[in-house]
Amino acid sequence: MTPRHQRNLSRRKVLFALGGAAVAAPAIAAIAPYAMAGTTDAATKAAAGSLPLTIVNNSGSFGNQSVYVYIVGNQDGQQVRVTQDGTLAPIALSDNGADGFTDYALTLAGSGETQLSLPYMSGRIYVALGEKLKFKAVKDGNGNAALQYPAGWVTSDPSFKVLHDCAEFTHNAAGMFCNTTMVDMFSVPMSIRLSGDKVQTTGTVRDGGRAAAFAAVKQIEDFAPLVVDDLRVIAPGHGLDSGLFAKDYFAPYIDEVWSTYTGKDLTVTTNAGTFTGRVRADRFTFGGPASVSFAKPSTRDVLFCDGTLAAPNDGTTGPVAAVLGAGFNRSTLLSNPAQPTTSAADFYRTDLTNHYSKAIHAATEDGKAYGFAFDDVADFASYIQDTAPTAIRVTLAPF
Repeated sequence: MTPRHQRNLSRRKVLFALGGAAVAAPAIAAIAPYAMAGTTDAATKAAAGSLPLTIVNNSGSFGNQSVYVYIVGNQDGQQVRVTQDGTLAPIALSDNGADGFTDYALTLAGSGETQLSLPYMSGRIYVALGEKLKFKAVKDGNGNAALQYPAGWVTSDPSFKVLHDCAEFTHNAAGMFCNTTMVDMFSVPMSIRLSGDKVQTTGTVRDGGRAAAFAAVKQIEDFAPLVVDDLRVIAPGHGLDSGLFAKDYFAPYIDEVWSTYTGKDLTVTTNAGTFTGRVRADRFTFGGPASVSFAKPSTRDVLFCDGTLAAPNDGTTGPVAAVLGAGFNRSTLLSNPAQPTTSAADFYRTDLTNHYSKAIHAATEDGKAYGFAFDDVADFASYIQDTAPTAIRVTLAPF
């Protein structure tokens, strides 16, 4: 499977549209809805793409009656949700109840596995344990109905105290593309099993892995404030925006990279070819299949793989930016002048590294996780796909 940083670089933009950019308040899903011809068209599309979805509650801490599932996202530009019977319904302002929030929760079977249906759409499968999430239907900038997503890294968010997490997916005529994600936070251990041309599983947290990840983050002084009780660990980028993480954490490493590659070359290999770069006039400038250059990034740029490390889907700047972002987060740029580094044994070896990502990778059985936006560089993300899917299974693992 070709790493996604060498194929489609829009994932980080999707994450931000779904709430990843929220700081002071929950974000509105930013893809503008449009007026569908009618619910019949939506129902027809849903029926055509219906994929069996099984939810398995092996949490061991919460019974089925205390687990709530939400499937929300977009279909052809309109914001939608999945109902209990597997049909699509548009987000509507009238869905807000007396408390000001929607109730889009899907309930689990009284016991055992729960059978649902997943239509064609892109979005997230949220799980909430113990109590329901507070999604709110609002108007977007164009006056259309939109949905505010939970932001577990924002203390004022109405769902902040709710134990929850999510998986991401795109399901369309081309297949199923899905992942578990810790880009924003890590809370509920879950795995995805995708059946089709073959059977694949990703995201499985090893026995005791959740507790080990929480403990590992707590042991690092700069990262310890990111642990929110036993609810979740917040990703350091969101921690930075919330004042919980140092804005200059990566500055010494960034400075050393800039200094080192003023005097020697760094090569970055992508599907477009090999780029060779040096720092000139304080910009990291690469030649090769195209000329691309980058200003010195900030710690926030590194953690979000954004800003000066933004990766447009252009086939040249984007792939190089993704590899650089991965190299900073994994702290491999100084130890290996030929990127990307492909051996996990060489990741996170320095004291100054992304200890959050290190901890959640160590918590999974296969060492794969989405600890930052381009963790798929060299194929280390908890991502799977199938062009002929027949079923998908999401399992909540024991705590």
